[in-house]
Amino acid sequence: MKLTPYWLDTVPKFLAVHQGPVEGDYDVAIVGGGFTGLSASLALAKKGARVILLDAGQLGGAASGRNGGMCNNGFAGDYAAMVGRLGADAAKRLYLSYDAAVDTVERIVREEGIDCDFKRVGKLKVAAKPAHYDKLARSQDLMARGADPDSYMVSRQDLRNELGSDRYFGGLIFPKSAAMHMGKFAHGLATAAARQGVRLHENTPVIGLTRLSGYAHRLSTPTGSVTAKQVLLATGTSAVGPLSYFRRRIVPVGAFLIATEPLSPASLDALLPHRRNVTDTRNFVCYFRVTPDNRLLFGGRARFAKSNARSDVKSGTILRRSMLEIFPDLSDARIDYCWGGMVDMTADRLPRAGERDGLFYSMGYSGHGTQMSTHMGQVMAKVMDGNAAANPLRDFDWPAIPGHFGPTWFLPFVGAYYKLQDILH
Repeated sequence: MKLTPYWLDTVPKFLAVHQGPVEGDYDVAIVGGGFTGLSASLALAKKGARVILLDAGQLGGAASGRNGGMCNNGFAGDYAAMVGRLGADAAKRLYLSYDAAVDTVERIVREEGIDCDFKRVGKLKVAAKPAHYDKLARSQDLMARGADPDSYMVSRQDLRNELGSDRYFGGLIFPKSAAMHMGKFAHGLATAAARQGVRLHENTPVIGLTRLSGYAHRLSTPTGSVTAKQVLLATGTSAVGPLSYFRRRIVPVGAFLIATEPLSPASLDALLPHRRNVTDTRNFVCYFRVTPDNRLLFGGRARFAKSNARSDVKSGTILRRSMLEIFPDLSDARIDYCWGGMVDMTADRLPRAGERDGLFYSMGYSGHGTQMSTHMGQVMAKVMDGNAAANPLRDFDWPAIPGHFGPTWFLPFVGAYYKLQDILH
């Protein structure tokens, strides 16, 4: 069993990174080489900007290369609850921005010729309890009136047409959702950015940020410094660099995944006949999909813990047990991959993007980042070009999380709380 992400293990090494020192003057410096940073760098370079991108590790190697491979429309929270919080019009606008995000991914894949197995397979959100089905139905009724008339409910009696398991009590289908190979998409984005002249650096943490004037900054790294007229922070949960303002507003939560050996088409037809992305309604969520080479990828929160080799193995054991509760016929299936990563979670599970003290930023995707990170990279290119109204998140405030100053000492308590909620509700 490999303790490396399936997405990163099954894609060629990206060779177009710059090997020299960090130096020069640029129109834009981007900190972070995941989907947000790569997408933004591509869009800005196409506008004629001189762009440098600095990543503390591997391009696409953090959350962008460690996730469940889903490109889903719909935000993390319950739609009816979002209507209650924001009002019907604002909730609809936000929901439609997630639709637009999936469209953005599809457009970039098409325009740049990225071979990443992008397919509109749809998403099935399954009810872990009977009451959860009723809650999903109330949300779908609101969505169908305007935000997503294509969505529809599947009763428990009909769920067998979608899922080879009796574990759940019906579900909600989002037909616009898609799936793709995350590693191939990141590789394709980076290739497209390099083709447009973006200077890409790996293993280059930004350890100093000095504001010069307006939006202009000097960025310091262990191998040199650059100046840029504008800076975009696309760092997610990064613990590197002078980013304390953002760290107080994001909680890094571990997400863990396993992938089976390749399964026969007949087995997959019995498990997931339509090959949809599936996620359930628990706080300790389970989600699963079929990979392009016919593995079942199964993920979830498993434990409220950080990702490291020891933690990943423990979580993988929990995930395999959960997988067999849903699909007992997989008891003999070999587990070929087990890995983890950190999700940049905000308090309300909505991302944030904008400008603060001369720094532009987009982050906090809270487990729904594949499509929104790519989309917001394109959006922030417009914002940095003077179109602030393009940002669908511009009106959201972002208070610090009480008691959060760095180390996430409170994660075990959060985990215990959510585990209790899953039992009680």
